[in-house]
Amino acid sequence: MTPAFYTYAVLILAVLAANAPFLSQRWALIGPRPAHKGLGGRLVELVVAYLLVGASALSFENALGQIAPQTWEFYAVTATMFITLAFPGFVYRYLLKHQA
Repeated sequence: MTPAFYTYAVLILAVLAANAPFLSQRWALIGPRPAHKGLGGRLVELVVAYLLVGASALSFENALGQIAPQTWEFYAVTATMFITLAFPGFVYRYLLKHQA
């Protein structure tokens, strides 16, 4: 597989994983439905999704060759980008009016 395929796969996976906590009332899309899943629970899911996407990106990078060393700046930027990718789901859940 080409490096471009891995790049697009990570980007698509990141967009889907960043918005999933805000689009579903269930824990991790498949778990039980809690009585009330607040913003704190969604943020925990967002952190777990960030770690899972990062692990998959690391495995893709390992499949391509040697893994490049990363410093704290890399993780700060990717976490900020992941939060930015979650913005459409946040707007859908908390800023748009839904019919009861």
